[in-house]
Amino acid sequence: MISTALSVVSLRDLALVQAVHRHGSFNSAARSMHISPSGLSHQVQKVEQALGVPLFERGGRKIGVTGAGKGLLKQIDALLLGADQLQQAARAGQMAFGGELKLGLPISLGPYLLPHLIDPFPQRFPGARLSISEGKPRGLLRRLHEGELDAVLAPPALGAVPSGIAVQEIFFEPWELMLGAGHPLAGQASISLDQLDPSEAVLMEESHTEDLLDCPHGGQQVQDVSLESLAGLISLHGGYALVPALAHQRLASFPNVAISRLKGRAAGRRILLYWRDANPWTEDLAQLTDLLRGMAASLPVLRELTPPKRAARAAESAADGHAAPVAMAAGGQHL
Repeated sequence: MISTALSVVSLRDLALVQAVHRHGSFNSAARSMHISPSGLSHQVQKVEQALGVPLFERGGRKIGVTGAGKGLLKQIDALLLGADQLQQAARAGQMAFGGELKLGLPISLGPYLLPHLIDPFPQRFPGARLSISEGKPRGLLRRLHEGELDAVLAPPALGAVPSGIAVQEIFFEPWELMLGAGHPLAGQASISLDQLDPSEAVLMEESHTEDLLDCPHGGQQVQDVSLESLAGLISLHGGYALVPALAHQRLASFPNVAISRLKGRAAGRRILLYWRDANPWTEDLAQLTDLLRGMAASLPVLRELTPPKRAARAAESAADGHAAPVAMAAGGQHL
């Protein structure tokens, strides 16, 4: 605890002491600090009295440092450096998101959305750093609630969402069909689900949770695979899978797979932005929402969702469920 005597010393007083040490002269230090020599001498004496130790040996043109003063002057230097660093951190905190946005993205969205976000983000938020974490939506929302992330882009949450989480709809991403190259329908530009054998369906839980609600699992179960791994399985074993439209270019590059549009249904997933109600960067989050919606409007494969009048509660959104669910028949493989 700082003593009453030391509490009267300001950072300015310590900076004056530092200047005397640096210049080795009261007159030179006074000129550099824009203060009279007598005023400087008075402030230095105030610091010495508060510390109870003389810092300088006065006499002659050159000022010397006392034995005790050498150690104390190092402490003063360290204190002023810490104050400068504190000020720099405060200035960084005045940037958007306090200088850094920690954004969570599902593994089925992050690699395909980021190329469209990397360039416009620093243009909209100069000086702010974008830090990305990928994972499962449920885990990302848990980390958001615990304060590890600032915001999360993910489909509507299933089940209970922690209190204190707000959400805003951003865009709608259609599903496409990925089929093995040997599939009888491979190569067709558009395919209806009614043309497909449900037993050949391969589903990934992270992407297709809403499609599994009324679909009993059957066959082999493979957990925690990326879309690239899903493409590898389809190319080796055949069948088909629903895949997000943003991943079209990447998945179409895999050998022995074909990508087709879904015919008839507007099937896909809504992507929402989640954040904590207590987040102090509300204006920055509003700008981020505008940026993401504008990005979605510029991408032909996405549809911008009509912004609601105000941000809804995450629990209300979860109660609404997912847009345009696809009812996959029993017998599909659950990934």
